[in-house]
Amino acid sequence: MTVDDKRLDAVFAALADRTRRDIVARLSEGEATVKELAAPHAMSLQAVSQHISVLERCGLVSRSRHRQTRPCRLEPQALETAVSWIDESRRAWSERMDRLETHLARMQDGEQA
Repeated sequence: MTVDDKRLDAVFAALADRTRRDIVARLSEGEATVKELAAPHAMSLQAVSQHISVLERCGLVSRSRHRQTRPCRLEPQALETAVSWIDESRRAWSERMDRLETHLARMQDGEQA
């Protein structure tokens, strides 16, 4: 297993949770504090902080220090591995479907002849 495979596994595992996907979506609009990220969810600040920690470990989110707050920010470059994998898979499946379509058309033409 390569480093990219481990990173990809971690990103997909982190994004498998709806709350974490919501956090990533919110952070795509700009920085936010844990309190701001927790507002739309019926859970404690500690629970949201744990979700953020999962996102930090896979590199999707980082926290900085600004006075007495620690705003969270999205690190979009961490999504590149996942996006590359999805694009590659999409191309492969598209090619397979094209080959299947061609094969089925040939079979149909052979039956009609």
